[in-house]
Amino acid sequence: MNEADSQVQEALRWLRFAHEDLEVAQRLLRDDQVATRHVCWLSQQAAEKALKAALTLDEVRFPFTHDLDALRNLLSPDWAVRTAHADLAELTEWGVESRYPGDWPEPTGTDAAQAAAEARLICDSIESEFSKRGVIE
Repeated sequence: MNEADSQVQEALRWLRFAHEDLEVAQRLLRDDQVATRHVCWLSQQAAEKALKAALTLDEVRFPFTHDLDALRNLLSPDWAVRTAHADLAELTEWGVESRYPGDWPEPTGTDAAQAAAEARLICDSIESEFSKRGVIE
């Protein structure tokens, strides 16, 4: 396997992890016995991993951060996610607020549903770009 193939495989692995996190978030969303913070956390993680998949495909080194806006802004302008998702701050907040106690309210069911929906849009947008670039069918 050459270096380009290796880069594509690593990007696909990031994308697979994103889809797995999102799938679990969506399953948990349907279970009213599960704390909604888990859905928010997994949704943030799905979006983060999808963005890192795109960055990996474009061979962009990215920092170890949960800041989705910062990651998105590292992508080249031809990625649709750059304009379609101009503000990811709310989803980014779940990277901390859903994992640790603090001076913030517990996420509601509506918060969890919105986080999962936004993560789905981000993952779908990036997957669509992978398809346009011939990486997946």
